[in-house]
Amino acid sequence: MNTAYKDWESFQEDMVLAGITPVDTESSSVPTHHLLELCYIPPYNATVVQKLLDQGALLMGKTNLDEFAMGSGSTDGVFGPVKNPWSYSKQYRERQRHDEHGDSHWLITGGSSGGSAAAVAAYTCFAALGSDTGGSTRNPAAHCGLVGFKPSYGLVSRHGLIPLVNSMDVPGIFTRCVDDTAVVLGVLAGHDPKDSTTVQDPIKLPMILGEMDVSRLCIGIPKEYLVPELSSEIRSLWSQAADLFESEGAKVIEVSLPHTCYSIVCYHVLCTSEVASNMARFDGLQYGHRSGIDVSTEAMYAATRQEGFSDVVRGRILSGNFFLLKENYENYFVKAQKVRRLIVRDFMNAFDSGVDVLLTPTTLSEAVPYLEFIKEDNRTRSAQDDIFTQAVNMAGLPAVSVPVALSNQGLPIGLQFIGRAFCDQQLLTVAKWFEKQVQFPTIQLQDLMDDGSLVLENGKLTSVSLT
Repeated sequence: MNTAYKDWESFQEDMVLAGITPVDTESSSVPTHHLLELCYIPPYNATVVQKLLDQGALLMGKTNLDEFAMGSGSTDGVFGPVKNPWSYSKQYRERQRHDEHGDSHWLITGGSSGGSAAAVAAYTCFAALGSDTGGSTRNPAAHCGLVGFKPSYGLVSRHGLIPLVNSMDVPGIFTRCVDDTAVVLGVLAGHDPKDSTTVQDPIKLPMILGEMDVSRLCIGIPKEYLVPELSSEIRSLWSQAADLFESEGAKVIEVSLPHTCYSIVCYHVLCTSEVASNMARFDGLQYGHRSGIDVSTEAMYAATRQEGFSDVVRGRILSGNFFLLKENYENYFVKAQKVRRLIVRDFMNAFDSGVDVLLTPTTLSEAVPYLEFIKEDNRTRSAQDDIFTQAVNMAGLPAVSVPVALSNQGLPIGLQFIGRAFCDQQLLTVAKWFEKQVQFPTIQLQDLMDDGSLVLENGKLTSVSLT
């Protein structure tokens, strides 16, 4: 059945008939029109979803995220913020001085695809899909101790992915190990006649990665990524990772990506400009939420967009429309496109110099508590947290975040590998070798569910009781 309920009453009636306890909308903080979205059954599957189904995969459900993927913490979703499973891990709680049963210190997952990351980190599924426009897969993967992979632009179909920034969006993959990522990518990669941006040539990637002769690699370390805001722990682990490659015979060199300092501003201009264009379709007539106000068409438009979009989304729409105004177009959008070309050229020069893979941090720090994260507004946080990730999207390159070690607080830290365009297999092979060397510890979950029915010890599910 392909349908969406038009009013809450009809949905509640069907719930009662199905023997499901109705939802109390008066006590819910989620607007009714957003609750109805949970009941929406799309008329067609995204290509990535259909490919998984064709291979026998079981899709368990939808995951939470920042609204329209606009955020870096998964704290601005219409269904509330996403909690990081590591908030409840033995490794983290043993290092906390406050009440172990207090819940005020729970951690963000990173974003925008934090719900998918949390699902995999909590061992509820084998893998999960997200979207990656400026780091929305790699950021939460680093915070949740997962492998987060962004494929080359054009390798995996975007058909069915709700667009944020068409020129940068790609479906991302979350797994607990690199081999699992290779399995999922092997299913998803390839041309899609419904997406003109996918590569035309047939691509067959191996689902099992081979061994890597590290001594033949050249690893590049971008000097511009050594920023003052980078935590000392991540800086140390980054240096240790470079030393590890060097000790195994790899050539490790410093490279320059000189336009890195302009990339986050460039990304912001291009991102909001495309957001303004993409969000224009949600007008209350074609599809999506429609306001009940019928005084005039203009009033219905305004009310629909006021009710249907959060402050974050409306802010980006306004910014994008400002950059696209006739008097601003040349000074903002066109200049940003020129800077984007320079950023792409920086990566090309680095790889042309003989570098096989770039090694960088993924995030500035480990996951932070929710109450600390929301002290900054969405735009500021996104600018900070996307600093190492968004340039890759502008260049269309593959990148993967691999968990390295636990911080002094017992939280995951990830490092990022960036590869040449369409050298995704080589990139994952390097990541697999690195993963094997670092031996990242398994999350030890305690009382993840309120009734204690789910307990993980040494990475193994020891008891499940749903009664």
